Amino acid sequence: MSGLRRFIVIMLFDGVDLLDVTGPPEVFALLRRETDDETGYEVALAAETMDPVTTAAGVRVLPDLTFAEASGRAIDTLLVPGSVEVDEQRRVHALTEPAVVAWVGTLAGRSRRVASVCVGAHLLAAAGLLDGRRATTHWSTAQQLAADHPAVEVDADPIFIRDGGVWTGAGITACLDLSLALVSEDFGEAVALRVARQLVMYLKRPSGQSQFSVPIEPVSTTRRTAELRHFVAERIAGPLTIADLARHAHVSERQLTRIFKTELGMTPAAYVEAARVEVARNRLETTDDTLERVASGCGFGTIDTLIRAFRRKLDTTPTEYRARFRHSG
Repeated sequence: MSGLRRFIVIMLFDGVDLLDVTGPPEVFALLRRETDDETGYEVALAAETMDPVTTAAGVRVLPDLTFAEASGRAIDTLLVPGSVEVDEQRRVHALTEPAVVAWVGTLAGRSRRVASVCVGAHLLAAAGLLDGRRATTHWSTAQQLAADHPAVEVDADPIFIRDGGVWTGAGITACLDLSLALVSEDFGEAVALRVARQLVMYLKRPSGQSQFSVPIEPVSTTRRTAELRHFVAERIAGPLTIADLARHAHVSERQLTRIFKTELGMTPAAYVEAARVEVARNRLETTDDTLERVASGCGFGTIDTLIRAFRRKLDTTPTEYRARFRHSG
């Protein structure tokens, strides 16, 4: 079975950011749960030796194999996380240890594609893998990347960038968006969306009420769009007009509509309705709230508005949806 799987190597080294290492495997592991196909991923953590590696969080991680052993295999995807140091002025600097950079170059030569997570882009650049390419990294080190590597076209806005067989991701949590994009490329968007639904992004509402899920498909590709989606999720129960969204984004209403159509393939109003339907689905699946409370708590206002939205989006009614999908216990 393992022979059918794509071999993914995640690099380990002292001081590496823990979530850079553990985030992508969580995404890849969900793939197996969401498909009956035996294909998938074989994920291995590689380090210079088999000794435990201490991450920036202080958590020690055990490698599965050494860099030398990994270099003897055909690698489908090489994932390169990063590490930083913070000076006395709290300025963040990406680290590029020469020994790690050398292994990045070696393992990249054995890989079908290479992807960096967060400040791992600095390691790719130091290995010469980003020369002449467009790339992103964490916003706090983007200027450093551009200054240290003039041959790299640095764009600090996108959550991730693909340039040929080289991918770069932005902030630490963007590793989830990047990993979903890799799954989509390998197994199709439909499978990736099923995985995405398992990776519900939770946002605490200001009122202190329980957390609500917001649909994360399609994946946002710019921080501005991601921020707008968070803004919608945090205010899902209240009024959310185009004017409200445009004012939050500091753009005109016409420009806001262009942003939503380009990034998410729908109008702002359609996205707000889809987000409200998603929250309502969660309520119907997991609570005994009346339809009136569901409608009010999700920003629909009235039961009739809730019903019309469910018919448009899901071709069913809230009552029928609850009867079919209500979680027991």
